[in-house]
Amino acid sequence: MNAPDRYERFVVPEGVSKVSYERDTKIINAASFTIEREDHTIGNILRMQLHRDENVLFAGYKLPHPLQYKILLRIHTTSQSSPMQAYNQAINDLDKELDHLKNEFEVELARHTGKQTRDY
Repeated sequence: MNAPDRYERFVVPEGVSKVSYERDTKIINAASFTIEREDHTIGNILRMQLHRDENVLFAGYKLPHPLQYKILLRIHTTSQSSPMQAYNQAINDLDKELDHLKNEFEVELARHTGKQTRDY
């Protein structure tokens, strides 16, 4: 079979950084980020979070090829922000949202399991 090993989808090779940044030389306040070993899950959630930022004019991503496990994220911002600032803010906001979701889930799970033990 010609498919790569499954672990290659997740393990970042030694000497390769998880995220690389490249400024656009033609458009002011635009840049591309290459995120290794990620797919549509991270690409779409990052794109949607970036669209919530009023300083982001454009945010999009693509997977170059189905057998290349990386996404290319492109960000264009206003002069009040930079693509790096927008990216970092999106990551921090998503981290907070996911922490909140986890905490809410754990509270509801504890409430539900406590309720079940009282019913027996």
